[in-house]
Amino acid sequence: MTREEKEQSVAELTAIMADASSIYLTDYMGLTVFQATNLRNEFRKAGVQYMVAKNTLIERAMSDKGITSDQISASLTGQTSLAFGFEDPAAPARVLKEFVEKNEQLKFKLAWLDGTIYDNTQLKTLAALPTKKELMGMIVGSIHAPISGIVGVLGALQRDIVYVLDAIEKKRAEATA
Repeated sequence: MTREEKEQSVAELTAIMADASSIYLTDYMGLTVFQATNLRNEFRKAGVQYMVAKNTLIERAMSDKGITSDQISASLTGQTSLAFGFEDPAAPARVLKEFVEKNEQLKFKLAWLDGTIYDNTQLKTLAALPTKKELMGMIVGSIHAPISGIVGVLGALQRDIVYVLDAIEKKRAEATA
C-alpha cells in the first residue's frame, strides 16, 4: 500500500467514523468466505456498514476522530474488522451477538458508543439495548399513562356523582311513598 493509498484509507475511515454513533471491532480470523458473506448480509439488513482495515489505519482514523485509549490500542492486534452503527447504535451488537453464537470463529474485541468503550464481555448487554423506535414507544407510553389515569379518575367522579344523585332520588321516592 502506497502512502497516498494509506492516507486515502484513513480519510475514508475518518469520514465514516464521523457519521457513526457506534464502532464495533471484531477479529474475523478463521471465518470462511461463506460465513463472512453471511455476516456482511446480516449487517446490510440491519443498516450497519462493515469493513476490514489495517490496525494502524484504524488507530490513525480513531485518533483523528478523537478516540484514543490504551484499551483500543491493545485490541488492535490480529485481523480487525469494523462495524459501524448509524441510526441505531446497538444494531451491530445484535447482529454480532447472534452471529457469534452460531460461529465461534468471530471474536468481538470492543465497542465504542458515544464516547464510552465497552469490552468483549459486554456484547450481550449492548445487544439488549432497545432500538430507537422501542425507546420512542416507551416514552410515548409513559406520557400516555398519566393522562389516561386522569381521564379514568374524572370519569369515575362523574359516575360516582350520578350514583349519589340516583341514591338520593330513590330515598326521596321511598320517603314520599
